Order: sequence, then C-alpha cells, then structure tokens
Amino acid sequence: MPLISRQEIEATVKRLAAELNRDYRDKNPLLIGVLKGSFVFMADLARLLEFPVEIEFAILSSYGRGKETSGNVRVVHGLRTPVKGRDIIVIEDIIDSGLTVAHFLEYLRKRRPASLKLCALADKASRRRTEIAIDYLGFPVPDKFLVGYGLDWDEKFRNLPDICALEE
Repeated sequence: MPLISRQEIEATVKRLAAELNRDYRDKNPLLIGVLKGSFVFMADLARLLEFPVEIEFAILSSYGRGKETSGNVRVVHGLRTPVKGRDIIVIEDIIDSGLTVAHFLEYLRKRRPASLKLCALADKASRRRTEIAIDYLGFPVPDKFLVGYGLDWDEKFRNLPDICALEE
C-alpha cells in the first residue's frame, strides 16, 4: 500500500509548479536536479513551469549502498553551467539529515548566484542533523525508508509511481 499515492504526488507537483510560476514568471532560472533521486520529480515539475528554464544536474554522494547516510558528502559530478549572477533553484527528491543538500548549497553559494532556493518533494525533518531552509516543500514524511517516484534502495524501486515505505 502506498504511503503517498501518485494522485497525491501529482497534486503536490502542480502546487509547487504554481508557486514557482508565481515567483519566477519574469525570470530565467537554472534548475539544478540532484541525481539520481530528483529526476522523476524534476521532469514532472519542469513540464508544468510557464517560464523559460535551463536545466542542469549534479551528482552527490553520501549513502553508498546502505540505508544510512555516511555523513561524508562529496560532489561526484559538478556543474558545467556557470551559476554566478543566476537565479538557482535546487530540486531535491527528499531532505532527511540535511547534510548532503547543505554541502551542495554551500558549494553553490561559493559560486555567487543572484539567488538560491531549494525545492524538495519530501521532508523527513525527524532525521535532520543540520538546519535547512526548504523554500518550496511538497510534504513532510515519516521516519521510514521510502522508495518510488525516484527514491531508491540500492538503485531499485525508483520506477514505482507511488511513494512506499520499505518494509524492514
């Protein structure tokens, strides 16, 4: 049984797109998806945006092949597009400990964007280990290991249309 149904996800993505359309209607932001988890969410979101966007991806690593973050964050694949002076929207699937996205936001701040915002589909605030401001949030989620809609366990289950809790 899904924790969050595809219908709930669709409605949430539409709401987030409406918020972004309101805030960026006269701008040309750079969307940066954090791979691999954000690709499904970002694709659905980008198709609903009514302003010109550029799209870039970054690959970050902190998990390895387990269910717990290692706490050691590294940028595996950085940006090819310059961000200096640009409006940047980072697209994340889920924020849990906050360590990975905090590291990446600092990486971007050093490159001096005009603005830097975070859009996340899900927030697992109970796992937070560092303070993170989520500017555009889909929904809070419980402290369970989630799969589906881009979220994976050991590279599996990203293709599920709903978000489900992985049973122990």
